Amino acid sequence: MRLVLASNNAKKLSELSAMLAGLHVVLVPQGELGITEVAEPHCTFIENGLAKARHAAAAAGGPAIADDSGVCVESLAGEPGVNSANFASVALPGARKSAREADREARRRVQDAANNSMLLQRLHGAADRRAYFVSTLVAVRHAADPEPLIAVGRWPGELLSEPRGELGFGYDPLMYIPELGLSVAEMTPEQKNLHSHRARAMKQMLLLLREVWHL
Repeated sequence: MRLVLASNNAKKLSELSAMLAGLHVVLVPQGELGITEVAEPHCTFIENGLAKARHAAAAAGGPAIADDSGVCVESLAGEPGVNSANFASVALPGARKSAREADREARRRVQDAANNSMLLQRLHGAADRRAYFVSTLVAVRHAADPEPLIAVGRWPGELLSEPRGELGFGYDPLMYIPELGLSVAEMTPEQKNLHSHRARAMKQMLLLLREVWHL
């Protein structure tokens, strides 16, 4: 079955594809089908995930899955939350949004660095550095599916005072997982796919896909 991913994030595609390997599913990023990104105006991960999944399903004429995720910081009352991807205002190179994957990834790296810098500024001098990653997966069989599948994963940790590690993306260099003794950006893809918020959400989603969609 073709399942459209309502994202053009190459690293997110890689992570989710690995987690779906046990099913007869081919995960296709929406950009390959010429599907544009949709606005995410809502204040919850679930609402934004549902909006993205329904938009991709309508444009593709078939099933779609979305991952709305971010980092929530205890001392910031849950911020940046749903605004994690654009926490910092930054003038990105290639403002016309070239469709080339290399250009998208270059812009994403610039935005990630700005977001991490902004978060460190907001947390300067803070004693409480507890935070958690959230991943909310939403899957729909079609745009008007009355029973979307929803799975949520939370991954608690602590925010470092400076980035550590070269792997991963987003806030991974700042998120330290005490029980593993590593920042998320220091983990191998295999380690991250075993422990992450996205892995925890996908574990639930796989059960739902088998039970409800009979995959």
